[in-house]
Amino acid sequence: MAGKRTTTSGIEIKEVYTEPSKMNELPGEFPYTRGIQKDMYRGKPWTMRQYAGFSTAEESNKRYHYLLSQGTMGLSVAFDLPTQIGYDSDHELSEGEVGKVGVAIDSLKDIEILFDGIELKDITTSMTINATAPILLAMYIALAKKQGANLNELSGTVQNDILKEYAARGTYIYPPAPSMRLITDVFEYCSKEVPKWNTISISGYHIREAGSTAVQELAFTLANGKAYLKAALTKGLDINVFAKRLSFFFNCHNNFFEEIAKFRAARRMWACITKELGATDASAQKLRFHTQTGGSTLTAQQPMNNIVRVTTQALAAVLGGTQSLHTNGYDEAIALPTEAAAKIALRTQQIIAFESGVTDTVDPLAGSYFIEALTDELEAAAQLYIDRIDAMGGSVKAIEQDYIQQEIASSAYQYQNEIESGEKVIVGVNKFVQEEVPLTNVFRIDDSIRTHQIEKITALKAQRDNIAVANNLKKLKEAANGSKNLMPYILTAVESYATLGEIADTLRTVFGEY
Repeated sequence: MAGKRTTTSGIEIKEVYTEPSKMNELPGEFPYTRGIQKDMYRGKPWTMRQYAGFSTAEESNKRYHYLLSQGTMGLSVAFDLPTQIGYDSDHELSEGEVGKVGVAIDSLKDIEILFDGIELKDITTSMTINATAPILLAMYIALAKKQGANLNELSGTVQNDILKEYAARGTYIYPPAPSMRLITDVFEYCSKEVPKWNTISISGYHIREAGSTAVQELAFTLANGKAYLKAALTKGLDINVFAKRLSFFFNCHNNFFEEIAKFRAARRMWACITKELGATDASAQKLRFHTQTGGSTLTAQQPMNNIVRVTTQALAAVLGGTQSLHTNGYDEAIALPTEAAAKIALRTQQIIAFESGVTDTVDPLAGSYFIEALTDELEAAAQLYIDRIDAMGGSVKAIEQDYIQQEIASSAYQYQNEIESGEKVIVGVNKFVQEEVPLTNVFRIDDSIRTHQIEKITALKAQRDNIAVANNLKKLKEAANGSKNLMPYILTAVESYATLGEIADTLRTVFGEY
């Protein structure tokens, strides 16, 4: 096919790349373009996570035990929408959403059930939670304490990235200023109490799912990361301490080489950003990231084709140097994945890791004329965006001015037009279409789950010490009205079995809603 070729970000692809590579850096050396470890996967493979959580804590617990038995190396928890926006299951706004897109968590009691039979000291857990991240983290810490775990060794990640919620996803509660306070409170608390915990996973994933290009995902994610660094520095925190516990969460889309170059450029750019802001410790300069294959790339038409899409995306993430990876189930464009789909998704990672040979050497595509040029071009294009955002006063100001949202919306509109015109081919959707036989084995969530959760909340409130709960919520409100770190107060409330909604509402009375 003749004519001009471009990446999804509009970067023109030459017919052939012949200029010799200027690369002379080694993996594990600043600015870490080639990877943050000298040996990468020769030392150990990436962490294979499967994002899971649905229905009740009891049902999700069964899935976690199944995934661990199949070789999953870390758990990744999905929470339902009421949990994400600080409502208990019995709240009127929770109706129709309890347990639908993740597990319903109303109190520490649910967390105890969710991880029943699982020693938290033996696993790493990633929690995709943002506005209520301090509450869910407090619940996890409370359970670890009850299990007798050493909090100095407790390991995992809480997403805790509110800026991308304002820009792309929408599950925020409080205005930006108090939200940033909660985030930096988590940074400060964990640096002292849970030092191996990753206190934020700065997410480009949802920016990409909302319709951004690869360049925009890279630029807006790193700009948000820069805003968190500056907020923590303003709070008086040491960048060489807190920046070590920052991690990133990227999407891996369909354009194979562009995605690999995106990951390489991200490492290089972040190393320079942290250095410019004062980081001198190498560990504080390294960009560590989790990847999930692109949910928006999955098609309900010919869903088995999604296995191929997920495989190429996972391979790109590995060649790009990811630290952990989640692969989507082929049926996720239709419903939550069945056990069979989740198992194939996990086996995809295991085959790449143990059969393909791509883990035998570090950054195997380094020196490719195309990859090196594309890495440079992605970096340059992303830097232009970051410079614009800096000129506006940073990500918070850019979001308040609707700049980032409008840029994403414009790209999403263009992408959809290209699909509808046939300019962009989606196999099974606008080309190679065939008559469909619907999937019969589809995972469905029963609406009766809300009734079950309400019964648990009612029983909990009848059994707990309600005077202690009221006192702890009063102390939390007083602290929120001041300037103290709120994590100890949230933890105390959680340990007395205050519900997630009660804690979130206490903060609403002080901070308001956005």
